[in-house]
Amino acid sequence: MRGRQREAYSMYKRLSSRDYTNTIDMEAKELIDAIDVEENSALLQKITVSEPSNPSWRLSFPHVVVATLSSFLFGYHLGVVNEPLESISKDLGFKGNTLAEGLVVSTCLGGAFVGSLFSGWVADGVGRRRAFQLCALPMIIGAVMSASTKTLAGMLLGRLFVGTGMGLGPPVASLYVTEVSPAFVRGTYGSLIQIATCLGLMGALFVGIPVKEIVGWWRVCFWVSTIPAAILALAMVFCAESPHWLHKQGRTYEAEAEFERLLGGSHVKTAMAELAKSDRGDDTDTVRLSELLYGRHFRVVFIGSTLFALQQLSGINAVFYFSSTVFKSAGVPSGLANVFIGIANLSGSIVAMVLMDKVGRKLLLLWSFFGMAISMSLQVAAASFYSSGSGSLYLSVGGMLMFVLTFALGAGPVPGLLLPEIFPSRIRAKAMAVCMSVHWVINFFVGLLFLQLLEQFGPQLLYSIFGTFCMLAVVFVKRNVVETKGKSLQEIEIALLQQE
Repeated sequence: MRGRQREAYSMYKRLSSRDYTNTIDMEAKELIDAIDVEENSALLQKITVSEPSNPSWRLSFPHVVVATLSSFLFGYHLGVVNEPLESISKDLGFKGNTLAEGLVVSTCLGGAFVGSLFSGWVADGVGRRRAFQLCALPMIIGAVMSASTKTLAGMLLGRLFVGTGMGLGPPVASLYVTEVSPAFVRGTYGSLIQIATCLGLMGALFVGIPVKEIVGWWRVCFWVSTIPAAILALAMVFCAESPHWLHKQGRTYEAEAEFERLLGGSHVKTAMAELAKSDRGDDTDTVRLSELLYGRHFRVVFIGSTLFALQQLSGINAVFYFSSTVFKSAGVPSGLANVFIGIANLSGSIVAMVLMDKVGRKLLLLWSFFGMAISMSLQVAAASFYSSGSGSLYLSVGGMLMFVLTFALGAGPVPGLLLPEIFPSRIRAKAMAVCMSVHWVINFFVGLLFLQLLEQFGPQLLYSIFGTFCMLAVVFVKRNVVETKGKSLQEIEIALLQQE
């Protein structure tokens, strides 16, 4: 009896244990499923929240707009003497003196060379914001001198001051826009520099319209330029300093604060980590000119200088200088011709802004230089059949407008954006200064020699030479330029270092 009770008890125990175990297993399974659901939901939520997203472009946009005022001033002062030059020469007593008239234009280029040559050292020495303010100062002083002068010497001195600011502005603008822009809109923001330059040129033409009807209006043209220059100097007080420059100076906390202003708080750690990746501990070392000309950074500086040289040797400024004559031959007034050129330039720049971060810098450069070569071939064809009548004139006008349009698509805006991207942080400002100096030297000699070469060789040969340089540029870009679209500056720098 007792044995049966013991057996029944053990059977009951086994059954109870099995049932209890099954119950526990079911409860555990349900609990695990619930935990999995919670974990998956939490993980999904975490992925949604922490998935790397682009910072808002609205934060950095106002800072970029203020910086492009320097490019607007650059364009304005390039075009400010075109229409009023005849009135200036009459009022200041050098009418008919072609040398003096040439000096009024070219003195500005000489000052720009000096300004661009020292722009890197200024930008690295005092920071990007103060460099903009130093750029605005000589523009204000020079404009006031030109507007109030009664002698040729005063005009030339004023133009020299303005030129110094013009030379300092573009490289600093390229640096600043590159360093404060989020990677996904850096190309778009870089295109704003070219658009601002176009607007400056068109603004100068617009302001100069009454110059032939109103005596002394040319002085107003110079006075007007002091307004955007003063706005640039004052507005820069409220703009962010470049976090890259602050980091180079060892001012890490300030760099973080500026990143927060430009990108938003959630992107600060990522941006600082990117800066730290490329920090090799030599950022505070003095950059010697020998490093740029024949040291370990020679290759990137060579690429940058060659791009700017080919940009000028393509004949773009020669086209601008000669456009009025071509349009006049076709029966188009010079004022209307300038409007057509300005619209073509602005239209190409806007298209480039839309495409820069979609198709990339390299592709835009390739098609731009190729399109310029085709345009020059149209000019050569028009010059070959010049005596055949109006058809050749229309072909020449069409080729000229196409040339300006294709230039604005890539060859105009891309070099100024691409070079600060490919230059390592340590040499960025000074390398830009060297490349921009090459730009101004080539620009000066093309402007100086163009009319003489045109008389000596004729338009066919001269345009053929320009077209050849455009095709050389296509080959050079294909072989040497790297694509930087959508990459952070640190990613580009590390990639280029690995290539070396």
